[in-house]
Amino acid sequence: MKNLDYGIIGNCKSAALVSKTGSLEWCCLPNFDSAAVFAKLLDENKGGSFEIEVTEDYEISQEYLWGTNILSTGFDNGTDAFQLIDFMPRYQREDSSYYSAPDVIRFLRLIKGKPAFKVLYNPRLDFAREKTFNENKGNYIKSYTTEGKFETLFLYSSFDLDAILEQKEIELTGNGYFLMGYHEKLVEQSLDRSYLKYQRTKTYWMNWSEYTTKYKYYNEEILRSALVLKALTFKKSGAVLAAATTSLPETIGEERNWDYRFCWIRDASMVIKVMAGLGHDKSAKDFLQFILNLIPHKDEKIQIMYGINGEKNLTEHILDHLDGYQGSKPVRTGNAAYIQKQNDIYGILMEVIYQQFVQFETNLENSEELWTVTRGIVKIVESHWKEPDKGIWELRTEERHFVSSKLLCWVAIDRAVKIGEILRKGINESKWVSLRTEIYDDIHKNGWNEEVQAYTQSYGSKDLDASTLLMENYGFIDAKDPRYISTVKATEKELSRDGLLYRYKNKDDFGLPTSSFTICTFWFINSLYKIGEKEKSKKLFDQLLTYSNQLGLFSEDIDFETKRLLGNFPQAYSHLALIEAATNFSKIYASEENI
Repeated sequence: MKNLDYGIIGNCKSAALVSKTGSLEWCCLPNFDSAAVFAKLLDENKGGSFEIEVTEDYEISQEYLWGTNILSTGFDNGTDAFQLIDFMPRYQREDSSYYSAPDVIRFLRLIKGKPAFKVLYNPRLDFAREKTFNENKGNYIKSYTTEGKFETLFLYSSFDLDAILEQKEIELTGNGYFLMGYHEKLVEQSLDRSYLKYQRTKTYWMNWSEYTTKYKYYNEEILRSALVLKALTFKKSGAVLAAATTSLPETIGEERNWDYRFCWIRDASMVIKVMAGLGHDKSAKDFLQFILNLIPHKDEKIQIMYGINGEKNLTEHILDHLDGYQGSKPVRTGNAAYIQKQNDIYGILMEVIYQQFVQFETNLENSEELWTVTRGIVKIVESHWKEPDKGIWELRTEERHFVSSKLLCWVAIDRAVKIGEILRKGINESKWVSLRTEIYDDIHKNGWNEEVQAYTQSYGSKDLDASTLLMENYGFIDAKDPRYISTVKATEKELSRDGLLYRYKNKDDFGLPTSSFTICTFWFINSLYKIGEKEKSKKLFDQLLTYSNQLGLFSEDIDFETKRLLGNFPQAYSHLALIEAATNFSKIYASEENI
């Protein structure tokens, strides 16, 4: 059984995935959302990879260099040993700007003996749509296409270029390097230059980690998750991607395969809250500004998601020529969900704006702009909150009155009232309070199912949905409220399986879901703790951590039977929820020790 045993390397411009054996099998250049130059992840035969092949007598181990997004893969047969260090360069220049070229550097460090290996360098540009040619140009290997979209890739190395192209055995007699770049280099490349970039990049990541808030418990898991979030950040705009990949299936052989290389507004409030809590105010503010820049004036429609530069058109395309991850078709680029109607987006936006006032200082000009936006969102919610939508899970079937959407409409008005209190404005406040009460009463009456004894997925439905667990988190209901306790217990009974949660179990566009949605399990763990089941909550949390891959990374989903990772990877939302749960536990344990 193949698992997502990959490590992510990145430089806040793009990212790559390296397998546990040191095979580079996913990389999009020059940016996160560009076409893949290596995509073996999505097609074993046609996708292309960059592999370091050794004989079977070598033992292979892998780890991140502490406090970095630099990946180390060790090869050792007892007599001969070497280390493969993979990274994408990122560091600060003397003028305070950042160097983050669209390059992958693979530094080989000789440890002992005379290890031998072969290089399988097989780029397939533009998602392997057309044939890629490789040519030794003397100082580098140029890879290029002659049909379709013209693309090029350049490989520099201290090793013999013909030996690389011909896959001949290479004996490592000293340190060496590979530099794979989207652009041709204007200065001569060397081992010393690559090593300098390695040291500078290592320093950058270690400094970043040093600024991250430390916790007595679960600090290693919190830090690794924070580094994942940073690796998924597009520095140019401040956007945070949902994941680094496209079309990794929620279930093997099914069609729930989506492109997650975009930025969902829904993630925004959690990203800002978590990153600010970890001491990274700059990252939180950058993402906040990205979100605020997207908010249109007056009545223009707000999308649920955008491209990493704020692009609005994310038209979905099918790449029929690729077989998909373990045969799971289709492979998609773009995401049709961007056109969906989701009423919950307004609550998320208002929560983001509310956090701006609570967590960060705001100048008068920005305050006035945000106050205008707040009033505009209230007007939109007032006009549309009674309408059905596609819901938090972006179902592609009929629209419904989802409880989670109504909840976020309530959040929108609740936060607007609180923002008004912060700004000491009396405008429309009494009207807003009345609207907040009206939405609350509507959810209280129609979202609750007396027979099930729980808040359910949608009005009039008996189906449970993990998103209702967020009602307490957003302040709609108290954790000690009998209705919330009953909802948690009913959700556990219906949706929990071996401590993992379904999002829901009723059939959707593609049939009955068969995998666990990782963030839902984290929501459940937090809910158990809130209602007083602390030991059970802690036990499930520790169990869930064991389902990460060998590097502590999580995808979107976990298979109930095998516990293998499924879905796009690594998943920002999963790691955000991990941080939230881990910091809560750590703070509680620390406070209990001081009693």
